[in-house]
Amino acid sequence: MKNTILITGASSGIGKATAQLFQAKGWNVIATMRKPENETELTALDNVLVTRLDVLDLDSIKQAVSAGIEKFGKIDVLVNNAGYGAYGPLEAFPRENIVRQFNTNVIGLLDVTLALLPHFRANKSGVIINISSIGGKMTFPMGTLYHGTKFAVEGITESLGFEVEQFGGKVKIVEPGAIATDFAGRSFDFNNDESLTEYQELVNKVMTVLPAMVANASPASVVADVIYEAATDGTNRLRYTAGEDAREIIANRKLADDETFIGGMKAQFGL
Repeated sequence: MKNTILITGASSGIGKATAQLFQAKGWNVIATMRKPENETELTALDNVLVTRLDVLDLDSIKQAVSAGIEKFGKIDVLVNNAGYGAYGPLEAFPRENIVRQFNTNVIGLLDVTLALLPHFRANKSGVIINISSIGGKMTFPMGTLYHGTKFAVEGITESLGFEVEQFGGKVKIVEPGAIATDFAGRSFDFNNDESLTEYQELVNKVMTVLPAMVANASPASVVADVIYEAATDGTNRLRYTAGEDAREIIANRKLADDETFIGGMKAQFGL
């Protein structure tokens, strides 16, 4: 019997590359997204179910999980990939944007996980792979909201491991570096208020330097390969980095104290 994976945020980037890789490896794939009617590539593949799942819509989560189990009989792996990044001075964000960032990246992840846990528990197996970021281990300026969500994902995943191992499950964290996706496009929510003059020098410096820092981004396929390793290596390893920049930055963060690392970050941005 083929293994089956459910992936959120599979319409583009990391999610789509992961769906394509697992399908090529012979898996059944439940590729979920907010607007499945716009998808053409994945729908043409064998053993792929493209279905609607919006992490902000509980009914869509339940329906996607039910549809996947009905079609393939069992789900073996969940990849919580859906998310986006909110950047800008905290004071510039309306409260609804703050709530949406946490609802999408944290509460949505929890809701999808909760929808699969009874199934995994009944099968006494299941792998949950949460897509974090180097931004779950360190921060860039103006990423208060985004980094807050990714730090939360790290803690949620690590602690959840104690629970799922009681029935034979596993949890994994994948931490990509800069990835050549549309993250800086529709998945990037930038807010600024120019009347907040105290922040404008910081805004200008960050928005000048940040594009150069991600200019040599890895392709999404690099992350897909790491997700496949996490799903299939059979180990209890918790964290996986994806991309050379991720390995370097996370290693440096481990070695440096807060003052040294943050000082280095300030120097990179000319602060």
